[in-house]
Amino acid sequence: MSDSLPPIKALSGMLPEELFSSLELDKKFRAKQIFKWIADGARTYGAMTNLPLAMREGLTARAPLFSTSVTAALRDPDGTVKLQIGLDDGNAVETVLLTDSAGRKTACVSCQVGCPMGCAFCQTGHIGYARNLDAGEIVEQFFHLEDEVGRLDNIVFMGMGEPMLNLGAIRKAIAVLTEPEGRGLSRRRITVSTAGICAGIRSLADEGPDVRLAVSLTTADPALRDKLMPVNVGNPLGKLREAIAYFSEKTGRRVTLEAALMSGVNTDEAHARQMADFARGLNVHINLIPWNPVETLPFDTPKGAETREFLGKLERYGLNVTLRTRRGEKIGGACGQLGKSAAGLAESALSVDDPWED
Repeated sequence: MSDSLPPIKALSGMLPEELFSSLELDKKFRAKQIFKWIADGARTYGAMTNLPLAMREGLTARAPLFSTSVTAALRDPDGTVKLQIGLDDGNAVETVLLTDSAGRKTACVSCQVGCPMGCAFCQTGHIGYARNLDAGEIVEQFFHLEDEVGRLDNIVFMGMGEPMLNLGAIRKAIAVLTEPEGRGLSRRRITVSTAGICAGIRSLADEGPDVRLAVSLTTADPALRDKLMPVNVGNPLGKLREAIAYFSEKTGRRVTLEAALMSGVNTDEAHARQMADFARGLNVHINLIPWNPVETLPFDTPKGAETREFLGKLERYGLNVTLRTRRGEKIGGACGQLGKSAAGLAESALSVDDPWED
């Protein structure tokens, strides 16, 4: 390893072969050792006790393990955790621990600083877009959460940003997290979410990785979806339905359709019928999410009776439906609320039923 090599931003987003090349190590097994140490929770080279002391000292001077840090950590008594992650350029993103009814832990990670999609009911879409995250910045969110709460069971790309607009970095992050020499996370425990970008859905089907897909549908009324989700203009419902069918046929996987319910907006009989028409013939499961309030946005959370009635309507159409339960209201981290303030503090959080149960 040469002392004259330029500094490296971070090692967290590299696979063993990249570590070997970038660090100009003399033995490949050293790269595997470093990779495994990062996955196992080492955050300093001093903890990597099977590396020679001179190597640890040299790496400390020029190759940081992480480029991000936890700048705020909020914990709810029910177990929900939200972390604000500071980036090396002064920006910040948020990542949330979601816990289902069986106690399984899921990392909800961000892929962009802000979001360019502009969904009307989502706080993140109203704070603007700065940039994509790189693979290391995505991977580090997962490891920061594991440092806080212990070993995680699943990861969902449902935080700040639109995953299909940063699919290259997400693919790389998934490769790092699923590499057997390191963390070895199963791909069946990974879900990528999208507001409905058809090209991304087809790319995921054709080029992988073989993970689960969730689509934020919210409504199958074309005119209403145009207003609520501008993505619909370039990715209309008919094309989106074709892309979902293509994904299921190509991968054999069921797709989750997410629907944020807003009182008096998308919960009547007509909307239930349109959603049923959209889902008919598709291999899908529907998750209903009562809208999580943001005081600056002009929507209301439906009461329990309104939500249950809509769920019943969908079930009468023969759809497979789950109602998500709200938890962690004291700390903020709910769907659509991330990035609510500069300090990253919101007002409620969400815990999901396990999205991998068939």
